[in-house]
Amino acid sequence: MKFFFPDSQDLVDPSFDFESERRDDLRVRQRDDLYAHEVFRSRAYDGLLVSKGIVDGYGQVGSRYTIGQKHRLIRNGVKEFLRLESVPYPLEVMGDCGAFTYVKEKEPPYTADEVINFYADCRFDYGLSVDHVILAYQPDWDKRGAKPPDDVKDRQALTLSIAEEFWMRCKTRKEGFVPIGVAQGWSPKSYAHAVKELQAMGYTYIALGGMVPLKTAEILASLEKIAEVRKSKTRLHLLGVTRPDHMTEFSNLGVASLDGTSPLRQAFKDASDNYHTLSRTYSAIRIPQVEGNPKLQKKISSGVIRQETARKLEKSALAAMAAFDKGSLDIDATVAALIEYEELCAESTPMEKKAGSAKRRYSRADVYREVLSDRPWRKCGCEVCRSIGHHVILFRGAERNRRRGFHNVWVFYRRLRSELGLGLEDAA
Repeated sequence: MKFFFPDSQDLVDPSFDFESERRDDLRVRQRDDLYAHEVFRSRAYDGLLVSKGIVDGYGQVGSRYTIGQKHRLIRNGVKEFLRLESVPYPLEVMGDCGAFTYVKEKEPPYTADEVINFYADCRFDYGLSVDHVILAYQPDWDKRGAKPPDDVKDRQALTLSIAEEFWMRCKTRKEGFVPIGVAQGWSPKSYAHAVKELQAMGYTYIALGGMVPLKTAEILASLEKIAEVRKSKTRLHLLGVTRPDHMTEFSNLGVASLDGTSPLRQAFKDASDNYHTLSRTYSAIRIPQVEGNPKLQKKISSGVIRQETARKLEKSALAAMAAFDKGSLDIDATVAALIEYEELCAESTPMEKKAGSAKRRYSRADVYREVLSDRPWRKCGCEVCRSIGHHVILFRGAERNRRRGFHNVWVFYRRLRSELGLGLEDAA
């Protein structure tokens, strides 16, 4: 099973100094920054997934690429743009249209030919047909006497219609990428129907869309129903689904690949599961920046917190973590410094108190004590943990948070291989 990591221009700045928190003034983003595959010497994924919607942007979802980057992507090709050719192992690139960027539209904004041109111009290995996401999952609509709403049926019918045109145009144009048909559904039965239709068109590689919000049991139910119609040579791809505890079940039901950003996003989006290991997760230690933190700046400007006090406690918390990592400060003193700053940051503004929206204080003292006792970053062999040490566990700024996300992706890939009973030497 292959893991494709979706690209959203997530890079880290190698010039960033974690002690002074400064970077090279001449640094140019993307040109000088590093992708995860440039940070790690060993694999963190089998390939990357690049969405047309991320490159071009659509509606309120702006492009993650500058105009210059878009031109270089087409001129040089996706592999050279992402600097995959300098990596000492092969990495593939999959393209899709980014259906969630236009999910509110009545129809997709792209034609089959426009998307094929994007894949061909950028020289992708795989290209997904244009699809229209079905957000509802309602198996009851398949019961006798019930039926799905017309707009839901229309989305599936439109996705299949464009997939047929996509397949025919790829064959006529003799494109070099592998075409992947996309199946959308609202139930196990409807997903199986879509897969059957796509196979009849000629597809042997089919992606299952719209499954991100589904529970694992619902995904498995759909895969089991699909298995009743899936041909032995048909491979399945799960779009946006990363459930490491169920990889063996997915594989047994025909899943050959998947993609997702969950390991990266949990580093800075999750309330507690920020740092991953093969056996468990840990909370990151929060030391917010006084400058650059909107919530903290608002409290300072309203007089709730004195800026000098905030800076002093912030500096003390950072110094405590550095001293702890060097072995010159014990856990109790370290936790005390962290919690003192945390309590200051938790002060409610007068407006919050007046509106009754002031949050009840919650101390992370016990959580931090556990993290510091285990020192998980000391036990990890990835390049991130070895190069920045305790900074990887600090919830503070994009450079630390994104590196922790890269670490999580590296761990996820190893867990995926382990769950499937494979070693890294077996990677594609």
